Amino acid sequence: MIAAVTAGALVLTGCGGDDKDEPGKGGDGSTESAATVELPRLNGEKIEVAAVWTGPEQENFKKVLSEFEKRTGATVTFVPAQDPIINFLGSKIAGGDPPDVAMLPQVGAITQAVEKNWAKPVGAEVQAQLDKNYSDGWKELGAVGGKQYGVYFKAANKSLVWYNNAVFENAGASEPKTWDEFMDTAQTIYDSGVTPVSVAGADGWTLTDWFENIYLSQAGPEKYDQLAKHEIKWTDASVKEALTTLGELFGKKDFIAGGQSGALQTEFPNSVTQTFTGGDQPKAGMVFEGDFVAVNVSADTEAKIGTDAKLFPFPAVGGEAPVVTGGDAAVALKDSKGAQALLTFLASPDAAEIWAKAGGFLSPNKSLDQAAYPNDVVREIAKALIDSGDDFRFDMSDQAPQAFGGTPGKGEWKALQDFLKNPKDVAGTQQRLESDAAKAYKN
Repeated sequence: MIAAVTAGALVLTGCGGDDKDEPGKGGDGSTESAATVELPRLNGEKIEVAAVWTGPEQENFKKVLSEFEKRTGATVTFVPAQDPIINFLGSKIAGGDPPDVAMLPQVGAITQAVEKNWAKPVGAEVQAQLDKNYSDGWKELGAVGGKQYGVYFKAANKSLVWYNNAVFENAGASEPKTWDEFMDTAQTIYDSGVTPVSVAGADGWTLTDWFENIYLSQAGPEKYDQLAKHEIKWTDASVKEALTTLGELFGKKDFIAGGQSGALQTEFPNSVTQTFTGGDQPKAGMVFEGDFVAVNVSADTEAKIGTDAKLFPFPAVGGEAPVVTGGDAAVALKDSKGAQALLTFLASPDAAEIWAKAGGFLSPNKSLDQAAYPNDVVREIAKALIDSGDDFRFDMSDQAPQAFGGTPGKGEWKALQDFLKNPKDVAGTQQRLESDAAKAYKN
């Protein structure tokens, strides 16, 4: 059982970034890492890797795959997948053309892949890297029935609020530590003439993150685990309380960029750019999401992380601030030497270092030298993740069956989008969530 993180586990200090290391390069300008893991020669072997990553994430992952090619002689092809990835993989497998490895963004997807007899257990070399480089908590997330299948390569801290520093300074606002202080800060920003919060309502997954952080802090880790497993119903009083709290923000049209209707048309990348473009008069003063916001700030705005773009931990709603994590796990779908070799590489610090230098990445690999990260802000976030050991909670929707927790336009994503549209309908939202969850968990 993964215990709850204490409020002090995520302390972000030194928010002045040392951005002399540009995104995409390490301090020495390189993207390669020194070999610390032995890999077999795979001359002529062709390996396909499927993932839903696009844009900078896809390009940075391809750098990792390129290094694997250099070390092994294999040819690796990136296969763009669509959400929900389980459906995509099902089509590929039905057609007799499964990829060798898939990057699965949900714990529930790993379980489904195992139940469908698609996933292959990790080999001895992969397990050795996992035992050396990963805490028990991250290994458990990639295991089903006590057998290891997944290698968590990319992690995310999904309990961060990023803010436009010029907006805060002009408004005289300070970083809030509690939900009440957060709402007061939002009011202060609004009074200064800037809409306080950018919400990416077009992407339902961001709304699940809003709910999960509030729920974990307010209801506590035991309830969180129970709801994640559907051991308690979504009609439980604890869910009502969390939705009511979230409705305090979603119900204030003037606090959300574009109002509720505008937020429902705002995709995640735009939620970031509209917070950090326009100088001290952007469309919003704050945006909630994970560490990966940094890559959008760097790629799509002129704001500098640590000076123009700063962050604070998600405020405590209950007694302690929440820490919700996410991540993507590599799972072998073919019982081949190449698939196992790639998983071995991804479980090593060598692979993690390449993407860490490129930015927009956190690794759960405790052997990774944190100097690889491009600035002090990201190093602080990464250090907090590693220092927490097994004291974290994984994204609740990512633990659910994809039909409920990971499908655009359905299940939890759709129910929370409807809630954003009508945040007074707490009871109706609970009923829809429970109905959809009951069907998904039954299947």
